Amino acid sequence: MIRFASLILLLLAGPIAAQELTLPAGARQLSDRASPLDSYDLPTGPYADGIVPARKTEGRVERITWRLQSGSSTTLQLLAPLRDQIVAQGYDVLFECEARACGGFDFRFGTEVVPTPDMYVAIQDYRFLSATRGNEVLSLLVSRNPPNGYVQMIRVTPVDAEVPPPLVIEEPVKQTVSLLAELERDGHVILDDLHFRTGEMTLGDGPFPSLGLIARFLKDNPDKRLALVGNTDDTGTLDANISVSTGRAQAVRARLIEEHGVAADRLEARGIGYLAPFTSNATPEGRDLNRRVEAVLLVN
Repeated sequence: MIRFASLILLLLAGPIAAQELTLPAGARQLSDRASPLDSYDLPTGPYADGIVPARKTEGRVERITWRLQSGSSTTLQLLAPLRDQIVAQGYDVLFECEARACGGFDFRFGTEVVPTPDMYVAIQDYRFLSATRGNEVLSLLVSRNPPNGYVQMIRVTPVDAEVPPPLVIEEPVKQTVSLLAELERDGHVILDDLHFRTGEMTLGDGPFPSLGLIARFLKDNPDKRLALVGNTDDTGTLDANISVSTGRAQAVRARLIEEHGVAADRLEARGIGYLAPFTSNATPEGRDLNRRVEAVLLVN
């Protein structure tokens, strides 16, 4: 938990805390959206009387999300060390709540959340915190979808302020540590940076860093092969979903062969439709997470 909190500390650290910190292997950054000038409504209280009370802020807005292995940790256990770190950095906690006290469904959909699959929020299992430091504002949103936890940070810095320091560790290094370590540890990994148009089997233009990592892994491990497995949500018939999921897996296989030089006999492509859901299909967020392609490790 302390190692994960150090990632947030690294992001928030100003000139006073310039030490390099190690990115925890169990935490994987999913998105980083920064706007040089934008607005953000910072929640300042729970949902009440049909609204989420908020303070409108303007400036440089960063929206960053992570996924981590949460195990049996509660949302409070995930949030508490992050809260300690931002307080240590000089932030004052303005408002904090857990799912029901926040307003449940109404608060969740009344505040800004990065779209799935980059952020997942369980309606009955999340915590929120907003904080200020001078003219800067920050919010943290934490939720779980066991065995994974999800963290969203939104930070607004005045346009005339010094730009906050970026992560010390570069993105390719971070992805190499997390995605390939996860593949070797668990025998499979979700390629969650891939993009398909809704209902289509054509893979987007990319670039998709995960495919470069997969190609390098196969080059460095000539005794291993991969099965690319397409998955869908439960909308429609099983036959139709198997067809779509197979087509998407085949599109990923073709991209690895044609653009990354992977030998065709090192890759299989299969689709299993909605037969192996990652989570429940009862919510839009769950259905988004279930539409995925996984790489499964095969040892000759």
